Amino acid sequence: MLTTPSPHETPDAPRADDLRAGRPSAAAEAVTEAWQVESGTPGGKAPPDGKAPPDGERPRASRVLLRRRLALALPAIATGAAIAALAAAAYPATGWLGALVLGLFCVLMAWQSFTAWQYLYGLIAAGFGDRAKSVLELRSDGPVPAPSGRSRTAAVVAIHAEDAVAVFAGLRVMARSLARAGAKDIDLFVLSDTRDGAIAAVEEHEFARIQAWRESAGPDLPVIRYRRRTENIGRKAGNIGEFCETYGPEYDFMIVLDADSLMTGAAMRRLVGLMEENPRVGLIQTVSYAAGRDTLFARVQQFAVRLYAPLALRCLETWQGPDGSYWGHNAILRIEAFASNAALPVLPGKAPLGGEILCHDIVEGALLRRAGWEVRLVPEMGGTWEEMPTNLVDLLGRERRWCQGNLQHLSVLPWRGLRAASRWHLAVGILSYLMLPLWIAFLGLGTWQAARTGDLGLIGYGLTGTGAAAHVLAALTVAVLALPKLLSLGHVLVSPERRAAFGGTRSLLASAALEQLVWVVLWPVMTLFTAGAVVSTFFGRVVRWDAQVRDDRRVPWSEAFRLQADAVVVGAVLALGLALAGDPVLALWMAPLALALITSPVQSVVTSSAELGRLSRLRGLFLTADDTAQAPELAELHQTRALPAPAKPAHREPQPVVLLATDEA
Repeated sequence: MLTTPSPHETPDAPRADDLRAGRPSAAAEAVTEAWQVESGTPGGKAPPDGKAPPDGERPRASRVLLRRRLALALPAIATGAAIAALAAAAYPATGWLGALVLGLFCVLMAWQSFTAWQYLYGLIAAGFGDRAKSVLELRSDGPVPAPSGRSRTAAVVAIHAEDAVAVFAGLRVMARSLARAGAKDIDLFVLSDTRDGAIAAVEEHEFARIQAWRESAGPDLPVIRYRRRTENIGRKAGNIGEFCETYGPEYDFMIVLDADSLMTGAAMRRLVGLMEENPRVGLIQTVSYAAGRDTLFARVQQFAVRLYAPLALRCLETWQGPDGSYWGHNAILRIEAFASNAALPVLPGKAPLGGEILCHDIVEGALLRRAGWEVRLVPEMGGTWEEMPTNLVDLLGRERRWCQGNLQHLSVLPWRGLRAASRWHLAVGILSYLMLPLWIAFLGLGTWQAARTGDLGLIGYGLTGTGAAAHVLAALTVAVLALPKLLSLGHVLVSPERRAAFGGTRSLLASAALEQLVWVVLWPVMTLFTAGAVVSTFFGRVVRWDAQVRDDRRVPWSEAFRLQADAVVVGAVLALGLALAGDPVLALWMAPLALALITSPVQSVVTSSAELGRLSRLRGLFLTADDTAQAPELAELHQTRALPAPAKPAHREPQPVVLLATDEA
């Protein structure tokens, strides 16, 4: 077994030579130097021994990490300030309404400026290639390491009232993949928090089936274990914590998976190898792209994430260095470090803002980092997937739960000892939800102001204004709003390999255009709903944190109208107000928003169609690498789902004894 040394507090970044032949700007110089220092050696090549930098290099690495972050923060702040100054010059505040609209516009555009600069920063980092990557990430691109015999790992799947047939089908796929990778040092472990007796009976039945399958399939398959708690204290965090206490001494590392997670054996072996090579790393987070679902809504979202996420993730990995965050699944943890430092307290006060921490993962990552352990991100490793809600109704339900969980972090921000980067990760999650009520307020008040003045003003981003300030404001505002998607699309178009992954140039451009149209329709609905969730959370509404619906579910008309009636009402009120205002320009500008809200139930029903999703795939739309170059594990899982479901056992009452697998390990 591996011994766990005390972690160090600084990035693993020896001194590097300058890559530049010329003399770029100071900001570019800071970014370039930071990438070189983080990478470890000139040109980003990993040192052969993987050792930590000498003590004399650590202060320099910390300074460079700071400069790297300033290279992102300062341009974003400057852009936000410039937009605010131009807005104040082009549309001076007159009265309380004008002041409110101007203030809301400045805050929102400052946030959009930060978003835009993340993508530009990520594009620059991507342009540096391997020179922009850390030593750890470079090693993740290498050959799959063979088991060293120095450690054992448990890949744990935490479930609660899930579809057991689907969960164990995924386990079979991962077990075969582990066998192909020769990963005899990795066990699979199902951690059940199910309290319903009928569902628990299905889990036990599926566990018995997979055990029989494993015994008949050959000796190379990994050990598969199962345990169910009688009381799910602490939800998922408590489930994982109990595993660390009970089974932690048997293992060095733990790969945390959700019920809908899928990871190849090669990816698991790479993660284990990285942890063995980097004793100061407490957690490595992978990027699990959404895949495997067929509704039109799911296919559009899977395409969008694949297209737009890479640049933002490259930016994130570049500036955060060892101060990463934990996303709750598809990550590997050092068990001793996690068990000793990531225990969660109960927040003071009552729910929704107090009580058990719902979005616990990011807090656990912050606690690991506070204890000195590095938390790393490998954004391009591959071989790791998850699933997403397959329709708008289920996505909005998840957003309501995540909203409450993120707003709880207001109580976590002041905790002593947290790293500045960890506080920023928490703050970004909070702000991403707080911005949505501000958008609703800005659009509502801005529409009222426009109806009174006869000019679109700031809700038109300066496009209808006169004078130099309005023209520059319009250009800058449209740029920060459009840059994330345009840069992401351009990043794919310049690479034949990336274009091919999306089905070619024609398919990519058509899909991107259709995705934008879908986003124009979905954004008002999602924003209004989530803004309401923010407000209701502050007023004390507590949401239920139940198991997610993960199947390709067609939303019934009755459910869509019942759950989205408020959006229809708001859209109708907006349409009536526009008609009464009698301003054709304002009506034309706001018509898409009103139409989107009024038709929101139709959107939910139509986009939840799996037939339309499969048709779009046949027509070459919304393709991703998971369609054009599908991994064997995804193909195998898809084939498994196409088979008839096995007969399930009859309902029986819950047993008083907790079922445990035989402990072969």
